[in-house]
Amino acid sequence: MENYRLIQEAEEFNRLSPFAQKVAESNGRRVYEEPCPIRTDYQRDRDRILHSKSFRRLKHKTQVFLSPEGDHYRTRLTHTLEVSQLSRTIARALRLNEDLTEAICLGHDLGHTPFGHCGEDRLNKIHPGGFKHNEQSLRVVDYLERRKNSKFGLNLTEEVRDGIFHHGSKGTPSTLEGAIVSKCDRIAYLNHDIDDAIRANVLLASSIPSELEAILGASHGERINTMIMDIIKHSEGKSSILMSSEIEEAFNALRGFMFENVYYNKEAKKEEERAEYIVETLYTYYKDHPEQMPDERYVDFNNGDGLNAVKDFVAGMSDRYAVNLYKELFIPKFWVY
Repeated sequence: MENYRLIQEAEEFNRLSPFAQKVAESNGRRVYEEPCPIRTDYQRDRDRILHSKSFRRLKHKTQVFLSPEGDHYRTRLTHTLEVSQLSRTIARALRLNEDLTEAICLGHDLGHTPFGHCGEDRLNKIHPGGFKHNEQSLRVVDYLERRKNSKFGLNLTEEVRDGIFHHGSKGTPSTLEGAIVSKCDRIAYLNHDIDDAIRANVLLASSIPSELEAILGASHGERINTMIMDIIKHSEGKSSILMSSEIEEAFNALRGFMFENVYYNKEAKKEEERAEYIVETLYTYYKDHPEQMPDERYVDFNNGDGLNAVKDFVAGMSDRYAVNLYKELFIPKFWVY
């Protein structure tokens, strides 16, 4: 049987940019594995993330709006897919490694808590050592998603792990593919949050500053196109992923507008206090009753993870699982005759 992986690896040196991360030059996995004859290591990483339980749970985790009534609001899963689409568009145009880009995209938010950033904020306050979703995403792929006979979770390549850890505003990814994901994460959430806020009647389309619309565009598609085209234009042939100063300033101004009008809007955030209470109550309960956690987390608790096992259990919950578990534990069950 022909080794298709080797053909792909060799072809990357002819097809990709000199600035691209070639899979044949990867720093590899923490534990060596026999290579696949068909898929490259970055393709295997993508598939491992895609088939993980943590990835499936993203479909029931909040993006911005808690428990929205409607089928078309974004979830953490649809956000991840949108980031992947934008990132791959840029990677292909710049002749960077799409497989690496996609793997980072699919794994970047695996560590998010239930109830979006308010769940993260509450865990950060109550858990010793704090909580950051990018750190938890890395913990998910390194430890919590366990493959048979592996002590290192999904045992992903170093470049994918680096991109997942550095996808936020802090730190610098070691590859251009990781830098693309970091920028597209912010582009995606800013634009789809505008879309969802308008759908939820939290924001009027007419309230977006006209001077920003003149630069970025007046619709979701126009804004996305402007930002992506700008990155491609100003990053081509360079060792950095860049935006023009005009577009970046307008992007930051639009982000500031969203914080003022949506992210801190009382209507959009009216359920957050209750959501944070649920997260803290569940954390406190399992801290005091670790034996009530699933066997895997309880074993971790006793084997030295302690409160990290409690944090892992609560952070891994979907919104509806957390709510249903809270009801089961704390809401009285009435007799039915």
